[in-house]
Amino acid sequence: MAMMVPESVLAGGVIWYMTRMADSGLEIATLSGGTYKLESGALQALRASFRGPILTAGDAGYDETRAVWNAMADRKPAMIARCTGTADARSIVRLCRDHQLLNSVRGGSHNVAGTGVCERGVMIDMSLMKGVFVDPVARTVRAQAGCVLGDVDRDTQVHGLAAVLGYVSATGIAGLTTGGGFGYLTRKHGWTCDNVVGFEVVTAAGEVVHASKNDHHELFWCLRGGSGNFGIVTAIEYELYPVGPEIVGGLIAWPYDRARDVLGFLREFTRTSPRELAIMTIARCAPPAPFIPKELHGKPIIAVSACYCGDPAEGERVVAPLKAFGRPAADVIVRRPYAQMQSIFDAGAPKGKRNYWKSENLPDLSPGACEVMATQLDTMPSPTSLMFFFHVAGALNDLPADHSPAGNRDAKFVCNIASMWDRAEDDRANIAWARDTWEKLKPHTTGGVYVNFLADDDGADRVASAYGSNHERLTALKHKYDPHGLFRHCKALPA
Repeated sequence: MAMMVPESVLAGGVIWYMTRMADSGLEIATLSGGTYKLESGALQALRASFRGPILTAGDAGYDETRAVWNAMADRKPAMIARCTGTADARSIVRLCRDHQLLNSVRGGSHNVAGTGVCERGVMIDMSLMKGVFVDPVARTVRAQAGCVLGDVDRDTQVHGLAAVLGYVSATGIAGLTTGGGFGYLTRKHGWTCDNVVGFEVVTAAGEVVHASKNDHHELFWCLRGGSGNFGIVTAIEYELYPVGPEIVGGLIAWPYDRARDVLGFLREFTRTSPRELAIMTIARCAPPAPFIPKELHGKPIIAVSACYCGDPAEGERVVAPLKAFGRPAADVIVRRPYAQMQSIFDAGAPKGKRNYWKSENLPDLSPGACEVMATQLDTMPSPTSLMFFFHVAGALNDLPADHSPAGNRDAKFVCNIASMWDRAEDDRANIAWARDTWEKLKPHTTGGVYVNFLADDDGADRVASAYGSNHERLTALKHKYDPHGLFRHCKALPA
């Protein structure tokens, strides 16, 4: 018996007719908790009309593609649609819309909550979309949603330019940016989303629109921090800034018993440091890196990652007090390529570990917050866990709270408690350590949180904390742009 194919499985104006086949087809979870059966013929037609691969369990590449950075997110989607362009993304969104299918969106797959992969739903994989197009005259770059930070840095640095991105080169740009984003250039230029010129996005209605301050400006506001709630971003255009190719940056470290002294120094040092200087303070066990003395390998240390993104000669002058403080055990703050600095933490964030994070924003580097960092490693069950204080004070504080949903304009530091381990049987102890550290830190925070650092079990109250005074407006716009909650496999707003 002939059957009509929904518009969502058509491409290029070609209409597909097919015969329903006798076998079982593909069962896909729906948003309501039920199951939709995509018949074999319809699946074959989708594969024929979709330019990228459509993968199901047992297909070559299925397990590799569904595996995201956090090994705790071990989910098995019914289907993986690997988009190669905007037309593919629109087609699969329309399929999900027509049948109210559970879906998730995978970009760089680096999100700690593992939101890029869903159980029994449709995983919309953007990672094949890697185009980067730099306009050195206008100082902008247009990058497709499958790009990671390293892809963008590689092409922009050819022109001595850089976008405001994050710290790990394997992080996806789309998730980073729609969640707010911050990195080495944030003190100078604000959240990543503050530096977006425009988005190309597929909406819940299955339409492709360009959102900027002049077009679909309300949607543009939503996308600058509203996470994955408002559509599938297929490309982002960023403003670029002169950076590098050589900067002053690297790591400096002291034994952990010096933590209180180092943190006290940093409290004063960061109050007057120029916005060109980004400081990240790290408490962790020393890795077996060649620049760290062997006697410290595997032992707790307090370390600082510093990056000065201005004139290198001035950068050397600015970091001199840091390098001179307290006889550090290791110091590799030198002139180096900016792209190298952007990947210096890649080895410390490997794919395939089990990860659980807790995070808070800080109004300052208070003595109480410093004491938490100076003591909590003594109870840490995993030698690969870390605690970070990211210094972000600067340009983001100059803008009003409602400039973007990312908000948190009162933050001067972002704290991330990153528990990382290998074995499932150690889950309870490592999650408990992160939560205990978080509870001790909370009295010293603003109450705000960076949405991209929320864990899988952080619920609606923590999402509200991420958006603060913008939460009510953002929720109302969620109802407008996605009234049926098609995009909910993220840190979702009420639909």
